[in-house]
Amino acid sequence: MSPGALRGRRAGVVVPAIVAGLAVGAAATFGLTRWLGTGTEAPVPFYGEHQAGISTPSQNFAFVAAFDVITGSKDGLRELMRRWTDVAARLTAGPQEQSVSGTPLSPPSDTGETFGYEPCRLTMTFGAGPSLFDGRFGLSSMRPAALVDLPPFLGDRLRPELSNGDLGVQICADDAQVAFHALRELVRAARGLAVLRWSQQGFRPSPEANTRRQTARNLQGFKDGTANVDASDPVQLARVVWASGDDGAAWMKGGSYLVFRRIRMYIEVWDRSSLQDQENTIGRHKESGNPLGGTRERDGLDLAARTKDSPVIPQDAHVRLAHGDGSEQILRRPFSFADGVDPRTGELDAGLLFICFQRDPRVQFIPIQARLAENDALNEYIAHVGSAIFACFPGTWKGGYIGETLLN
Repeated sequence: MSPGALRGRRAGVVVPAIVAGLAVGAAATFGLTRWLGTGTEAPVPFYGEHQAGISTPSQNFAFVAAFDVITGSKDGLRELMRRWTDVAARLTAGPQEQSVSGTPLSPPSDTGETFGYEPCRLTMTFGAGPSLFDGRFGLSSMRPAALVDLPPFLGDRLRPELSNGDLGVQICADDAQVAFHALRELVRAARGLAVLRWSQQGFRPSPEANTRRQTARNLQGFKDGTANVDASDPVQLARVVWASGDDGAAWMKGGSYLVFRRIRMYIEVWDRSSLQDQENTIGRHKESGNPLGGTRERDGLDLAARTKDSPVIPQDAHVRLAHGDGSEQILRRPFSFADGVDPRTGELDAGLLFICFQRDPRVQFIPIQARLAENDALNEYIAHVGSAIFACFPGTWKGGYIGETLLN
């Protein structure tokens, strides 16, 4: 019998907690076929007060990656960020017409796999990890107080090769090959200055697949994103997402903090659970997305409602614990992943690349996740295997470069 077959409520085995809002902030479909955009979507501007890819409506594909810096100087770090800015500004601007020719005896100036392609709403969002402030570049005094090392959460099964990093980047596009090309060009531009530590890819359903235009579903089949922060509301974004100059790190004004968690879902165990158990675990009805006791998907959670013997929304339901008292909010922007088969168990290696943005992880993500780690009923169906946190730089303007407020 495989280890996965022993998991589950009846086996009495508890596995790690899901990150804040798995059932209220992600979206997914099981389909890795490349979806090519129509070419009519306007490119997402790279330059601006904030980096793109945070409040931008989610695209269909993503690569999340981390780099370790190998240059030993601040000048080298500046050069890296200038190179990356040039790559990002070029690739996001319009059709990929960078010449793939050049000197015959030298490598092409571009890898060429998207030559003539539209950018498909490509965005590239860069951030600094805690290790960038370890003293190598004279930045120790510049580390924001909010850029904390995430504490160990109950049940974490983190793998070092899927976690942390000096610099992080979230690359999103409506075409998987366009997104991969962007990562490939960043790796090429970093040569001699930084090396890729890890890269993970995710997906969401395309508009063509979601014919009912319903809230997208995650790999557990539940609607996911119902209670997310409204990324089109500047008031909510200012309160929840964008760092302020008054938060203690002036160079972060207009930036945000990204928390990344790779969450393995034990799909086979979940699929053997009853519908009633699944709905009680999440706290919502699977088909409609309505909260238990509610009549519409976007009804507020009635946490006081009771049947004769127990709460309508169980005390350990995911949505109850993720909600808390409602004061802790984050902007969720996750993607699902499906990475073949776990050779140890023969089970699907699938789950969620959970990505969220916030103004201060210490009072937003961390308390939510600590609460979930302790009591979430979903814990027996998932495991956290990768983790990272990055301070995402403010945006930049033509003539400048990403990270300039920190490195100047």
